[in-house]
Amino acid sequence: MKRGGLRLGVLTGGGDSPGLNAAIRAVVKKGILQHRAQCVGILDGFSGLIERRWRPLMYEDVSGILCRAGTILGTSNKGNPFHFGERGDVSAVALRHLRHLKLDALMCLGGDGTMAIADGLARRGAPVIGIPKTIDNDVAETDITFGFDTAATVAAEAVSILHATADAHRRIMVVEVMGRTAGWIGLHAGIAGGADVILLPEIPGSIARVVDHIRSRVRDRRFSIVVVAEGAGPEGIQRRSLHPGIVGTAVADRLEEAGFDSRVTVLGHLQRSAPPTPADRVLATRLGAAALDLAARGTFGHMVAIRKGRLVHVPLRRVSGRVKRVPRDHELVRAARAVGTSFGDGP
Repeated sequence: MKRGGLRLGVLTGGGDSPGLNAAIRAVVKKGILQHRAQCVGILDGFSGLIERRWRPLMYEDVSGILCRAGTILGTSNKGNPFHFGERGDVSAVALRHLRHLKLDALMCLGGDGTMAIADGLARRGAPVIGIPKTIDNDVAETDITFGFDTAATVAAEAVSILHATADAHRRIMVVEVMGRTAGWIGLHAGIAGGADVILLPEIPGSIARVVDHIRSRVRDRRFSIVVVAEGAGPEGIQRRSLHPGIVGTAVADRLEEAGFDSRVTVLGHLQRSAPPTPADRVLATRLGAAALDLAARGTFGHMVAIRKGRLVHVPLRRVSGRVKRVPRDHELVRAARAVGTSFGDGP
């Protein structure tokens, strides 16, 4: 650590995720208490860095935010300095502003897109450190990201609650959860909520198979629960856009056409707006604190991560451009199949 203490920047990029405030809190409190750090919060993700919007972060600014959802710094999906709207590549502007701030390290809290941007800045000499978050749990090189446990818990509880209505009306309840390219939320929520069918982006299925599975159930069961990831594309579904509700509604409509009384529930942003679970608060705190250790050692261009329960760090170049998807033979997929859950790809 340099003699005068560290000067740290913090930004949150991409979609909001439960646990962001807990991670910000960890960075700022540990920075101040252990490294005499001066902390700067970049507002609204990389957009704030490009547009010179930032503010000091003091100890009192992060007190009481551990359990709050969202992010006190704001965030954005539209601030990529390498593709900044009509202005194109403004990465030189972002780097100039970093030099102006005289930061020893910039903590970038985000998902795969944020890690790709951080890697690009690191390759140009910026002292960046990645802290992985996303409800989708799809960041490469880490076993889990904070935000996922909260989202999966909210989704699983919703699926569980819908059993009562499905049973009372003898209906098929279709529940659409987030997950455009990776189905981790759908898989966990479906298993924990007792879904009869789980449709994921990674496992090609068909509506015909889903219909067959439900028909085989109605001989002995009054209802069925179908969990659908928003990025699932089962054969027989015409997906016109990626807007929430499109796939879930299409699945419910096809089941209606097959003769089943069906309803759809789209959980949408409820999954990312809930206060972080204790597990996410702990994980965010661990990762935020670990990022400070990298900054103190001058280890930049890396992302902190969890591997088999242990804190590690990996080069951002190994994370950038990759998405962690659900393997078709994953242990949880096998466990779900073993208890009779269909993925729309077989009997």
